[in-house]
Amino acid sequence: MSLRRVAAVVGLLQVFVALSMACAGLVALYYGDGDARGIFLAALVTAAAGSVLYRVVRIKGELTAREGFAIVTFAWLATAHFGALPYLLTGVLTHPVQAIFESMSGFTTTGATVFTGIESLPHGILFWRSLTHWLGGMGIIVLVIAVLPYLGVGGMQLFRAEVPGPTPERLQPRITQTAKLLWFVYVGLTAAQTVLYVAGGMGLFDAVNHSFATLATGGFSTRNASLAAFDSRYIHYVTIVFMYLAGVNFTLHYRAVTGRVDILRDQEWRFFTALILAASVLIATVNFASGAYAAAGTGPEAAVRDALFQAVSITTTTGFVSADYELWVPGAQAILLALFFVGGMAGSTGGGIKALRVLLLLKATAIEIRKHLHPKAVLLTRVGSTPVREDVLANVIGFVVLYLILCLAGALVLAILGMDLMTSIGASLATVGNVGPGFGSVGAVDNYGWMSGPALAVLTFLMLVGRLEIYTVLLLFHRETWKRRRSFH
Repeated sequence: MSLRRVAAVVGLLQVFVALSMACAGLVALYYGDGDARGIFLAALVTAAAGSVLYRVVRIKGELTAREGFAIVTFAWLATAHFGALPYLLTGVLTHPVQAIFESMSGFTTTGATVFTGIESLPHGILFWRSLTHWLGGMGIIVLVIAVLPYLGVGGMQLFRAEVPGPTPERLQPRITQTAKLLWFVYVGLTAAQTVLYVAGGMGLFDAVNHSFATLATGGFSTRNASLAAFDSRYIHYVTIVFMYLAGVNFTLHYRAVTGRVDILRDQEWRFFTALILAASVLIATVNFASGAYAAAGTGPEAAVRDALFQAVSITTTTGFVSADYELWVPGAQAILLALFFVGGMAGSTGGGIKALRVLLLLKATAIEIRKHLHPKAVLLTRVGSTPVREDVLANVIGFVVLYLILCLAGALVLAILGMDLMTSIGASLATVGNVGPGFGSVGAVDNYGWMSGPALAVLTFLMLVGRLEIYTVLLLFHRETWKRRRSFH
C-alpha cells in the first residue's frame, strides 16, 4: 500500500469539502447572521490542506483494493475533522470533540446532535449541517470517483468500499457513469421533495435543509422539535414518502426512471416494504388501544400517521420524529427497538444491518430448520430465483455477528463511563446504526450535548465504523493490509 497515494486522494476530497463549505458561506452571507467569516476561513484552511496533500505525489494507475479501503476510512476521518472547523471558527461550538462529533454525525448521516438550541443557530451553520448530510448520504467518495478517471485514476475499489450493502451493483460498465447516474437520481429526488415542501407552505430554507436530511436519511432538522414542529399532515406524509424512497435501493429508482419498472419483483423490496407496513399497523394498534390518542383529542389518523412516520424513520435510519415515542406504551417502543436492527435496503443511503442481510438470515435459518427435518435433502438459500453462495451467507453472518458485538461493546463502554443502561444501549444502537435518536437520555426529544468528551469520542468512532460497514475500518487494523507488495518495475 502506498500511503502517499492514499494521502493524495484524501487531499483531493478535502478540496471538494472546501468548495461545499464555500456554498454554506454564501448562504451565511445572504442571511447576514455573522457566521460567514468563520465558514469561509474554514473553507480556506481545508482547501489549503487538501491541496498540499494532493500535491504530495502524482497519482498514476489503478488503485489497489487495500488502498481503496484505506482511502475511504481516512477520507471520512479527514472530512469529519475538517468539517468540524465551521463550528469551531464561528464559535457555535468551543469544544473540539463536540465539533468533530457533530461533523461525523452529519457526514455519516447519523443525525445525533450536541446542540440544544438549534433554532438559535445562524443560517450558514444550519445549512452546513444539512449539507454534510447530503454529501455523506450518497457518499463523497462516489461523487469524486466521477472525476478521478480524468486524473488517470481508476475508482472501482473506492466504489466497492463505499457503496452501502453487501453486494454493490454497477449500473453501467464504467464506474464513472455509475456514479453520475446515482447522483442524477439523488439530485432529482431532492429537488422534487423541496418543491413539494414549498407547495405545502414550508419556507424555502427549511424545505432545502429538510430535503437534504431526508434523502440522505440523516435527520438533522432546523427545528428543536424536528418535523413535529410542523403541524401539517401534508408535510408529514411528504416526509414519510421520501424517507421511504431514500431507504430503497437507488438502482431500483434508476431503473424506474429509465422505464424498467421491475421493483415489484425485487424480493428485498417486498420484505422491506412489508416489514414497515406490519410494524406501522402494530404500533398504531397498540398506541390507539392504550387510549393515549383519544385522551389527547386526536383520532385514529394521527395514531396511524405517527406510527408510519416513526416506523419509516427508524427503519431507514433517518431519525426524524413527529412525536415523542418515549411516551408511547412499552409494546410500541419494543417494536421500534427491533427496527433499529434492520436499516434500509442495500444500495440505499440508509444505515443499519440492511434489509437484505436480515432477509438472508431469516431464509438461512428457515433452511437450517428444514435440514433438521429432512437431513438428506439438498436445500439452497435463494433470493427470488437466485441461489445464494455459501461464502456470501458466511459473510452476512459474520457481519451481523460483528455488528451485534460492536453494539454490545459500545453500550458496555458507555455504561463504564457512567451512563444508565437504557441510555448506553440506546446511544450505542443509534450511532452504530446511524439512526440518531435512541432511548433513555438520548431519546426523541433529547440530544447528546450533555455527554462527556470520552463518551462523545466513543460514539464518534461507532458512527464511523457503522457507516463504513465495519469491515472497511477493521481491515486497517490487520497486519497484512500494511505489507508492501513486491514490485519488479
